[in-house]
Amino acid sequence: MATPTPPLNATVADVTRRIRERSAERRALYEARMADQHRRGVHRGELSCGNLAHGFAACGSEDKNSLKLMNSANLGIISAYNDMLSAHQPLETFPETIKAAARGMGSTAQFAGGVPAMCDGVTQGQPGMELSLFSRDVIAMAAAVGLSHNMFDAALYLGVCDKIVPGLFIAAARFGHLPAMFVPAGPMESGLPNKEKARIRQLFAEGKASREELLEAESASYHSPGTCTFYGTANSNQLMMEVMGLHLPGTSFVNPGTELREALTRFATEQAIRNTESGGDYRPFYKQIDERAIVNAIVGLLASGGSTNHTLHLVAMAGAAGVTVTWDDFTDLSAVTPSLMQVYPNGQADINHFQAAGGMSYLFRELLGAGLIHGDIPTVFGSDLTAYTREPCLEDGKLVWREGPEKSLDEDVLRPVSTPFDATGGLTVLDGNLGRGVIKVSAVKPEHRVVEAPVKIFEDQNDLKAAFEAGELDRDVIAVVRFQGPKANGMPELHKLTPYLGVLQDRGHKVALVTDGRMSGASGKVPAAIHLTPEALDGGPLAKLKDGDIVRLDADRGSLEAQVDAHEWAERKQRIGDLDHYHIGLGRELFAGLRHLASGSEQGASAFGGFEADDLARQAGQIHEEDA
Repeated sequence: MATPTPPLNATVADVTRRIRERSAERRALYEARMADQHRRGVHRGELSCGNLAHGFAACGSEDKNSLKLMNSANLGIISAYNDMLSAHQPLETFPETIKAAARGMGSTAQFAGGVPAMCDGVTQGQPGMELSLFSRDVIAMAAAVGLSHNMFDAALYLGVCDKIVPGLFIAAARFGHLPAMFVPAGPMESGLPNKEKARIRQLFAEGKASREELLEAESASYHSPGTCTFYGTANSNQLMMEVMGLHLPGTSFVNPGTELREALTRFATEQAIRNTESGGDYRPFYKQIDERAIVNAIVGLLASGGSTNHTLHLVAMAGAAGVTVTWDDFTDLSAVTPSLMQVYPNGQADINHFQAAGGMSYLFRELLGAGLIHGDIPTVFGSDLTAYTREPCLEDGKLVWREGPEKSLDEDVLRPVSTPFDATGGLTVLDGNLGRGVIKVSAVKPEHRVVEAPVKIFEDQNDLKAAFEAGELDRDVIAVVRFQGPKANGMPELHKLTPYLGVLQDRGHKVALVTDGRMSGASGKVPAAIHLTPEALDGGPLAKLKDGDIVRLDADRGSLEAQVDAHEWAERKQRIGDLDHYHIGLGRELFAGLRHLASGSEQGASAFGGFEADDLARQAGQIHEEDA
């Protein structure tokens, strides 16, 4: 007898409803356009002989014959492979595996295009980091170029890390008439414990460890092919893709270079072919991903203590699919989503420990059982999320799925809804006279969640390091790093500051960071009010602050206030610094247009922010009933 599906949590249902209502016009336009593209079909059958000959000129004779016949599927491979990123190096061999699996199904696969993939770990604190956020939009455009040849019946998206999966998702949404399968590479095996790595970093910040000792610790932590094992943006990406049903069940955290990983890649290819029109079970992206899937992603992010970067990315991703999400949606869902995972920086375990403790199958079982996610969404694997409580394994060399554990195997890492680490998710929105921002509190101890102190103003993160080394910050202090928003300098991550602020906190000082920039997906123990919007360059009140002003950050109440007389505050002029040094060198001048077009943080900090709003204004009343 089937287990009855529990009712959906009332808040989850209400947030989903209001997103649907808020998005109605935008979503209707999106669906109409995708339906129109579907009606036009894949143009391979309509290409001239010369066009088609170009399209398969480099293929072998077997693949050419298949493409000429037009009665089998052709998969487009979009990959973020490069051999500098540990997370993406395993993707080098995936295209050949995919092509062989496609031939085994009587179909074909072509490498449609590569997309850029930068490593925030390499660029952290460096000028190149100022290209990082906008690389998401560049990735979406690069993927669109690859798919624009219109030779493909479905697309496989190979990517893992921070901006890469969001960029690929945006591309998949704009090619929403195609079935989409996201194919991960998996995390590296565990290395130096995260607690020890953090200890060495802080010792180095204090001058008590040498650069050689720091490099040895970092090398022992990031040591092999695969995704970094802490729970930052990259691993948050994988969890969200699975919670939205864009991964095969249980595929997110299987290590690279294993037989199971390769079997999952082969099966993903075969399943993508089944999901095409010629495969008989057409599952286009636009009919799979709607507001329910987006809510699932937010709840999964909150339950796992995931990356703050997704308060930007998920907004932009949802928008590409015609769904409008606000930070209030995150806050309201956080209030009813229990914290079920403690993986570094929220705890000492890494993602491999999470996988061993029960992994995604257990997390799905708990979230579905509590009615916290929509179980009725279509997936790349089936008509709902039922299969996602199972986990993949090899039996006599054959890939099968078996039921995952019904109990956590390590409650220091992964807990049931009945006894969570915290009753609420680890994210909240801050409002006040300094604007609107977000804070991740899952790794911040309760005694550090309220800070009231004088501010020290910085307009370059390197100046904070210099002030720390000069002893100017050895007190209660709120460090304000402004002019770090998307329009100012591309909104770099400021994770390089964490060790310095952590040292001050460990000395007993009340410490916080306030910025219109970003922190890493590994945001840790120091309270950080980030993504302040409007940003300082775009009329934001952060530009009014002066050294010595008292600011109160209250993560418990969700407030961020400059304790300045209201009349004086209203009369203060905004100070705009000299930002020219942010705009030249290492290719930054090429991104001037993206900085100019960037929307605000709560709108996803995207260069694509206004394209559908403009269309809706122009096309009001032009969506025909039969298309909607």
